[in-house]
Amino acid sequence: MKKNILLSVFSGLLLWIAWPPTSYTTFLLFVGFVPMLMAMENIIASSIRHTGKKIFWTTFIGFFIWNTLCIYWVYNSLKEAGSIVAIPISLIPYSLGPLLMSSACWLYYRLRLITNRGYSLIGLMIFWIGYEYLHQNWDLNFPWMTLGNGFAVSHKWVQWYEYTGVYGGTIWVLALNILLFLLYVGLKENAAKKRRLRLIITAVITLVLPLGFSLVTYYGYREIPNPSNIVVAQPNIDPYQKSGGIPVPVQLAALTHLSDSLAQPNTEFFIWPETAIPDYKNEEDIRGDMAFMEVKNFLSKYKNGNVLTGAETYKVYNSRLTPTSNPYDDKGRQFYDRFNAAVNIENSPEVQFYHKSRLVPGAEELPFGEALSFLKPVFEHLGGATGSYGSQEKPGVFYSQSGIGVDPVICYESIWGDWVAKSVKTGAQFIAIITNDGWWENTSGKDQHLDYAKLRAIETRRWVCRSANTGISAFINQRGDVVKHTEWWVRTAIKQDINLNSDITFYVQYGDYIPKTASLLALAGILWIVFRLKFGKKKLTVAA
Repeated sequence: MKKNILLSVFSGLLLWIAWPPTSYTTFLLFVGFVPMLMAMENIIASSIRHTGKKIFWTTFIGFFIWNTLCIYWVYNSLKEAGSIVAIPISLIPYSLGPLLMSSACWLYYRLRLITNRGYSLIGLMIFWIGYEYLHQNWDLNFPWMTLGNGFAVSHKWVQWYEYTGVYGGTIWVLALNILLFLLYVGLKENAAKKRRLRLIITAVITLVLPLGFSLVTYYGYREIPNPSNIVVAQPNIDPYQKSGGIPVPVQLAALTHLSDSLAQPNTEFFIWPETAIPDYKNEEDIRGDMAFMEVKNFLSKYKNGNVLTGAETYKVYNSRLTPTSNPYDDKGRQFYDRFNAAVNIENSPEVQFYHKSRLVPGAEELPFGEALSFLKPVFEHLGGATGSYGSQEKPGVFYSQSGIGVDPVICYESIWGDWVAKSVKTGAQFIAIITNDGWWENTSGKDQHLDYAKLRAIETRRWVCRSANTGISAFINQRGDVVKHTEWWVRTAIKQDINLNSDITFYVQYGDYIPKTASLLALAGILWIVFRLKFGKKKLTVAA
């Protein structure tokens, strides 16, 4: 038993070493699961009782180590959660990952009871992708550890994400690990040389073909010239001082000064970070707001200029129109929603709003809000500490007066490839990520967040302009290269002529077709397992 635990721990360490932002070790993803598969095989082959339970908890140890070492920085952000009630809710999504991973392994074992090893390993891939898609889309979402994200540092290897999205990377990792595991089993069981040779050839092809295709695509890719001048500001304001600690006029002065320092007469977008305008603004009255007028005054020098900025806004209703709305007055005659918003301001009365829609569970939304609606009075009593942000159903696109479409992506949303793709499909010609990574302090969290943005550039073949208040701001081209970036915790600005793109990639057109298909197959597999175990033979043995 100790041997199997050590194998699981070894897998966890290998996967951690391979994970961004570590460089030059990405290849370890292709072998990281092999010790874990060996441990499961040892348990299945043994005569111990409660085999399924042993597999679940043995694999959990390795997955817990991998996840904890990669996302330890999450715990630095708990102060943002806002209350003693919100903090444990915020912890749940990050803690569930290893449990869901182990559940996929448990399902693999149950499948082994009714079919052979080969089909069961295919089932493991399907169950794993199903877990990843679930953890991306339910109310306790946290898709940070989706396997395909592991290639964010080695983005030259996965230029084919424009066809598959990150789930193509998940398949690549699992397929190579399974082939190497089968080769190990073949050696251990003294399988025929022809079988082992076939496995070696298949593994080499599985590695070389996607890698070769990607490198050819990367070095052969040429952007179509369609320049637009963009300025990104990084004001570097302590996130815990933004609301109340530093006056809003002082913060705006820093942003306009940084923008002015690099602006050109033809600059078309000034991109400011998440919650750059920190005080809550009524969206209906924003044109008369002092901060808005300051931005308009700044833009008067730039005829075609737009300020795309993060802001905290709210809307007032005469009735409770949304599940997230709160009472606006003591009499309960009006209600309001508050938003983590992106706002586009231009040299006209037009103001465009986008409301962050992929919210952080606990800190920004109450998971399963309708089912847990009985807790609403508790959070209202706490001042809306959690579950109080509104959102919108569809992604948004901002359009400048000259017709340029930009996808506003707010912080956490940048790890949803499908959500970004939907906005690009609607008409976005480049992506603007606005974020505030200072909650995580100087940890690998900010670096991983930047690296993941490179995958959005590849999937959509769009430039990414990233404005991070206290993180790392950057320009990323259509191949996923970071062509310019700032340093951590530095007040500065950067500018770049980017190329706008209106072409639609296969992934943008069809979205997450891989995990949707896998999820249906996973559901079918679970139903088959239940049926066979309930109505099949009473005594089942594991097939080789």
